[in-house]
This record gives sequence, C-alpha cells and structure tokens, in this order.
Amino acid sequence: MSQVCQITGKRAMVGNNVSHSKRRVKRKFNVNLFRKKFYLPNENRWVVLTVSAHGLRTINKKGVVAAIQEAKEKGLIEKI
Repeated sequence: MSQVCQITGKRAMVGNNVSHSKRRVKRKFNVNLFRKKFYLPNENRWVVLTVSAHGLRTINKKGVVAAIQEAKEKGLIEKI
C-alpha cells in the first residue's frame, strides 16, 4: 500500500533539496504515518488504520467512528 493517510488523504509531496550554492535536486517529503489499532465500540471489534499525525489529532477530536465515516464519504477508505 502506498504512503497515504486513510483519514486525511495526505500523500508524499515533491520538492527540492537546496544546497548552499543554490543547486536544486528533487526530493520527496514523506508523510508522518503510523499503523494504529482502534476499537469500534458499535461493531465490537478492532480495526487497523494507517494514519498521519494530523489524522490522529482528527480522530482524537471527532472520535474514531465519525472520522472513519467521514473518510468513507470522501472515498479514502473502501472497506474496513
């Protein structure tokens, strides 16, 4: 699976390494991802999600059920 947050949809970005002499070389800015287990109380089971640090904050703010539902509506999660 690629480096994508399942809650926010964040992906790796492309940019430049800029040296002191201003030479530019392409590089990739990866997302700060974690594989975390979350408990869904309404389904009485655990799910494993690949989430970014920002996605963890979203889950803490909205709750895991609401965050997963919103991600499904955006098309970021097919099935869990």
